[in-house]
Amino acid sequence: MRSSTTQRQAPRVPGRSVQELLDAERVAIPPALRETAADDVGCTDVKVECFTSQAFFDLEMERMWPRVWQMACRVEEIPRVGDHVVYEIGRYSLLIARSAPDRIQAFHNACLHRGRILRSQSGNVQSFRCPFHGFEWTLDGRLADVPCRWDFPDIVDEEWSLPEARVDTWGGFVFVNMDEDAEPLDAYLAEIPEHFREWALEDRHKVLHVAKVIEANWKVVLEAFVESHHVLATHPQIMPSTGDTNTQYDVSADRPHTNRMITAMAVASPTLGDDYPEQKIVDAMLGGSSRVAAGRTGLVVPEGQTARSFMADLARGAQQAASGLDLSHATDSEMLDAIEYYVFPNFCPWGGYQRNIMYRFRPVGCDPERTLMEAMFLVLPPADGDRPPPSPMKLLETDEKWSSVPELGILGPVFDQDMSNLSMVQKGLRATRKPTVTLARYQESRIRHLHATLDRYVSNP
Repeated sequence: MRSSTTQRQAPRVPGRSVQELLDAERVAIPPALRETAADDVGCTDVKVECFTSQAFFDLEMERMWPRVWQMACRVEEIPRVGDHVVYEIGRYSLLIARSAPDRIQAFHNACLHRGRILRSQSGNVQSFRCPFHGFEWTLDGRLADVPCRWDFPDIVDEEWSLPEARVDTWGGFVFVNMDEDAEPLDAYLAEIPEHFREWALEDRHKVLHVAKVIEANWKVVLEAFVESHHVLATHPQIMPSTGDTNTQYDVSADRPHTNRMITAMAVASPTLGDDYPEQKIVDAMLGGSSRVAAGRTGLVVPEGQTARSFMADLARGAQQAASGLDLSHATDSEMLDAIEYYVFPNFCPWGGYQRNIMYRFRPVGCDPERTLMEAMFLVLPPADGDRPPPSPMKLLETDEKWSSVPELGILGPVFDQDMSNLSMVQKGLRATRKPTVTLARYQESRIRHLHATLDRYVSNP
């Protein structure tokens, strides 16, 4: 998986590129959208054992997961002193707690007496008390009570504080890292804080959180959501209104923990030709024919206007009405496109001004072939300023479809189509006689980037 890295020019993608679409914008373009990167992160195949081997999974648990920054929760989920979230990744369990009005801490979620998990679910408490024997710690991790203290003469209170993990915040998210020597979060996130400065995710609130356990390795699941190459075969119904092979992929060798893709919306797939009718693009986005759209909603593309600018104006107006913000400066790209960033190893936040989608992918326990996929929606604050409490996570049952959640909108059926692949990919990886997976140089460059970074961790004891 190791290879030398060189600078190279991004290939000429079919159809109109994202940068060519930006050339047609009617307002100033944020520098973040003009940044491009197409570093060559190698062309070596990825070994199948990375997805199927318990031994490789154990290496990830030993050498990677404890040493990376991970998004654990939203700040808004722990607003009061005593609020806490249980964050689990593989064999590790952490308590993310608001220990004071202006302080958030993360503790390893295990009693120092006999090792029982202190808290099995999130909530609000006045202290952390072990249900087994009653050992108790304050919200800031100091030892508070030892039952039958006379029988524990060797306990020194100052040495029995709960072990902590590092904590930092960005964009309204709480990040944790179990490695005391890890680089600071802002360095780890590289370009992302600057790119998201205008989009200010810290001002948004979570209105939807849906999750499902998938019978596949966490990387198999994640990788399906960091490329648009699969749209042609898996999501043909969105091709009339969504870019695919003209997606822009930004990968930098000197930014091992972050990358990005931008998939244009309100444009037809390049495979449908350069002169695909603008009205058909709008109809596809709305899910109706021209007659239905015109007869029921009046949404007909004006003469001389593109479907992209027309739909962006509609989205801009709707967002301004809902939030009270002036979005006249926002580009069509920021109102429409899938601007998806990736934070290694398992977090994908979207930029722009529409509802911001967040993905998180976590292995379930210590099983290399089970993953918890989570999708969250963040939205701009309402115009009246009365924001609701953050939405709790809805865990779908095995036989429940994503499309059973109406709030997901078009993403529900799209996710269901993705699900039809993922367990079959895992099964195929078990069945294949080919020892490696072969990746496209450009369209799957984010996956190459992921594995190059992962290899740095698992190869370093």
